[in-house]
Amino acid sequence: MKLQKTAASAAVILALAATAACGGKEGSAGDKQGGKTDEKSLPKYDVAKSVDVGSPVLKKAQKRGKLIVGAKADQPYLGFQDQATKKYSGFDIEIAKMVAADLGFAAKDIKFETVDSGAREAAVRKGDVDLMIGTYTINPERKKQIDFAGPYYHAGASLLVRKDEKAITGPDTVKGKKVCSIVGSTPLQTIKEPKYGAKVTELAKYSDCVKQLVDGQVDAVTTDDAILKGYAADNPKKLQVVGETFSDEPYGVGLKKGDNALQKAVADALKAHQDNGDYKKAYEATLGKSGSKFQEPPALEEK
Repeated sequence: MKLQKTAASAAVILALAATAACGGKEGSAGDKQGGKTDEKSLPKYDVAKSVDVGSPVLKKAQKRGKLIVGAKADQPYLGFQDQATKKYSGFDIEIAKMVAADLGFAAKDIKFETVDSGAREAAVRKGDVDLMIGTYTINPERKKQIDFAGPYYHAGASLLVRKDEKAITGPDTVKGKKVCSIVGSTPLQTIKEPKYGAKVTELAKYSDCVKQLVDGQVDAVTTDDAILKGYAADNPKKLQVVGETFSDEPYGVGLKKGDNALQKAVADALKAHQDNGDYKKAYEATLGKSGSKFQEPPALEEK
């Protein structure tokens, strides 16, 4: 079967990170900012009726009346949960809503579950989530365990540093520097390559890495540029993103291996909302607010 082609202050970050650490879940933050989505500009998604695509995962979701989506909760403008309202917002959250609508689920019928980076494949395999949509890079190792629909966005590894940092200007300048990244992420594996010579700190949460950066415990944070731009935009007086991207991070929707019907349905939904303009509107109301310029979505992979 083929898929279709196609200033904020330092206190903000500190509060976010500290609460995340206490809560035990990635993104368990008390901060209400996390990237201010332009709610009025978000598109409305028409919910499909009587959807029958022959997917075992989707049939279970229809029976329970909820589509369970794994998400991120501490990524400003991408996937962020406001701990006061418990509401998730960001570009990936909108991707989830548009896909869910085409699968027959309204936004109120989506149950978002925060999943740490290192636990994503297991969550999909075990059926803890029906879909995983959270800055999830498609790569060969992950494809051995689960399937993907996408990619729907291309990011790349970059570096977040303090505003007064002069020595670090890109990946070729981190030799001997303390660089923090996230367990289970592809940028972590990239920065550990001997050619960079970095002293790598591995943590479970993006917010913990950012806290250590603000506190001066590490010299830089590396992960996808889209994520880092969100943190820099939330704390522009203290943080900045430097250098060009130095890896390719194509984001996809993770789903249970072998469920070809669901894979095609998700890919069809992505293509449909790209074509009708919802994708661009959602981007500009979320991730676009971080300073990331809109880019045309990549062609969807074939299967």
